[in-house]
Amino acid sequence: MAKVEEVNFGKNEKFNTAMIPGKTARFLRTCKIWQLIRFVAINLKMLVVVSKSH
Repeated sequence: MAKVEEVNFGKNEKFNTAMIPGKTARFLRTCKIWQLIRFVAINLKMLVVVSKSH
């Protein structure tokens, strides 16, 4: 039997193959602390790219 996490395709009349995020993806998308960490990491990457071009 497949785990709930592995079953990523939900049954719906309109969208037969719509992806349904698992528990981990839902948590990471809604966790404010993780979003802050991602925000800082992305901004640091952008600073590196911009500093190389100038």
